[in-house]
Amino acid sequence: MKTILALALAVTAFVQTLAADPLPPPARRPDLVLWYDKPATRWEQEALPIGNGRLGAMLFGGTGSDHIQFNESSLWIGDENVTGSYQAFGDLTIEFSGGDTPATSYHRELDIANAMHTVTFELNGVHFQREAFASHPDQVLVFRYAADKPGTLSGRISLTDMHGAKISATGDRLMAVGSLAGFKGRDKDPYNVALSYESQVRVLNEGGTLQAADGSIAFENANSLILILSAGTDFVQDAQKKWRGPLPHQVVTERCDAAAAKPYEKVRADHLADYRALFGRVALDLGSASPEVSSVSTDQRIANYRKGAADPGLEALLFQHGRYLLISSSRPGGLPANLQGLWNHSNRPPWRCDFHSDVNLEMNYWPSDVTNLSDCFQPFTDYLWSIRGVRQRATAEAFKTRGWTVRGENGLFGGATWNWLNAGSAWYCQNLWDHYAFTGDTEYLRTRAYPMLKEVCEFWQDMLKPRADGKLVAPKDFSPEQMGFSEEGCTFDQELVWDLFTNTIEASTVLGVDADYRAKLTDLKSKLLLPQIGKWGQLQEWMTDRDSPKDTHRHTSHLVGLYPGRQIAPAITPELAAAARVSLNARGDASTGWGTAYRACYWPRLLDGERFHKLAVQLLAHCILPNGFDSCPPFQIDGNFGYTAAVCEALVQSHLGEIHLLPALPKAWPTGSVRGLRARGGFFVDMAWKDGVVTAYHITACTPREVKVRVNGAVKSITSEVCTPVSIP
Repeated sequence: MKTILALALAVTAFVQTLAADPLPPPARRPDLVLWYDKPATRWEQEALPIGNGRLGAMLFGGTGSDHIQFNESSLWIGDENVTGSYQAFGDLTIEFSGGDTPATSYHRELDIANAMHTVTFELNGVHFQREAFASHPDQVLVFRYAADKPGTLSGRISLTDMHGAKISATGDRLMAVGSLAGFKGRDKDPYNVALSYESQVRVLNEGGTLQAADGSIAFENANSLILILSAGTDFVQDAQKKWRGPLPHQVVTERCDAAAAKPYEKVRADHLADYRALFGRVALDLGSASPEVSSVSTDQRIANYRKGAADPGLEALLFQHGRYLLISSSRPGGLPANLQGLWNHSNRPPWRCDFHSDVNLEMNYWPSDVTNLSDCFQPFTDYLWSIRGVRQRATAEAFKTRGWTVRGENGLFGGATWNWLNAGSAWYCQNLWDHYAFTGDTEYLRTRAYPMLKEVCEFWQDMLKPRADGKLVAPKDFSPEQMGFSEEGCTFDQELVWDLFTNTIEASTVLGVDADYRAKLTDLKSKLLLPQIGKWGQLQEWMTDRDSPKDTHRHTSHLVGLYPGRQIAPAITPELAAAARVSLNARGDASTGWGTAYRACYWPRLLDGERFHKLAVQLLAHCILPNGFDSCPPFQIDGNFGYTAAVCEALVQSHLGEIHLLPALPKAWPTGSVRGLRARGGFFVDMAWKDGVVTAYHITACTPREVKVRVNGAVKSITSEVCTPVSIP
């Protein structure tokens, strides 16, 4: 079986050599490359993202002028009272002499297997190559400009800032130093937290000369250039320190200089090793389209897909693209991915570019564990841990209860605006529990997840109200984002409280603690009002049977118990599952990117692969921009992450105490393979299939133990093999 699987999952790679570049490029997978035949002109639709979790940039790939727009994840305005918003940082511009001449043989690509951005073109008989990447080991952005003719590179490098920072140029260093003090943004009064920030660029030339003057650096007759960009703020993720630490100058300088002191080959090699160790854990083959379909540029490929061209390779590429975006915008020690991940070019971004709690932040992390990127989940946990105290004070003031919850819009410092979302923290806790369910990390459960689960349980212990029949219901609330009604026992609240109590009871059992408290929660859970089926067969959104079959709202909050929850499933609650299907059919297929992705996650849970694939096609055809970003509209990254999670649900499910292989495989993917997905219980899943039937599978875990596997209609009990997860080359 292992031999068959190894053959089915074989990964090929080839090395592409370019005479103009003295450095051999990294091993490259053409099926994991987004490429274009012209520079980008539009930030949201065409520029390509790189990121190391903390620093990010959008790259335009111009020839005569290269525009790099960059971000740093902690550059926020706001405080502990209001959300504020995520801010743009600045721009780096490289103007080349003689750049008005049209280039030929232009090629721009983002290699997501290596997190490398490359541009090549011909100009005046010279071959130019440019590389860019975001290094997590060195915590810098790196840009290299090369040509096959010595002394060809001349021009000027300028650094601009979005908040009026002072720009200086000395020697080979550009620097911008500023503060957000007094910044009012959308609110009338200055925020109570005013971060200081700094960015630096080191310019390293091989051959030629550099000249700093007037806040910019001129370069003349260089053979090659390497730009090292570092940026930071004085943000500290600690409310006790009032969110402020030392000025960023020293750490920004040290990072910039340390990377500049290393050979470029070493910086690149360290980046590749670090990134591949994450990205290479999962390989997916869904089949390939004809060369006529798959060999065109990515923007044209997406346009053709929109016209109906079948392209399973594109569907697999955008699955992996979601993993690329998560690695790039959420790394240990950093902040969680926001509404736009990490990338933002506006000081007044849509929806504040914040942490939305009524589906969006949760959706960002649905693919983290199942796609073997559990490391990338840590920023989510760290963020919630850091704002607990702020939210406890705000919750106590508003509700006079213990514990804590959130509003719909949430900022970096714990401040929040828009409506209270009573069940928002319970939904966060679902993510927290699922991370444990996939990893089996009891230390994380004991020190991080369980304490927060208990705090949110205390909030609901104080909030639940008994009906005359003894059933416990949530107090008057709305169902996100159905703003027309508000009443007790909202299904969204009831399902998330059921989920919260269930997970906390299990956590207490795993840890062997709080037996009395566990018994109390068990009693409360038994009294919760459960989901109801309405007069036209629908799953009711409210306690009162008021749903309209003509309601096509983009939110389907009352189905959270179907996905990502585990209260509703055809195998355990067939009547409720059928009612959920009725509700989904009535709501229709969403128009927004994230809404379409969410609906694509529901249908695999209802074991309907064809409806899942219809939604996946709709998302990719109508909500994916030429650069691969999801459009809400405008750009909103949760649709990217939701799509990746939905693909996983079609291939592997593990929420019902067994590993179900190919629970919702669509006919469009008759033959394929996947390696490295995770299942709850700490298992790793490899498998291959042909004509819709699993032909080989391999279940491993760090500690061998028995597990039930549902495969090709039969349930088997097997003992997993021991594995040491190894990245795919």
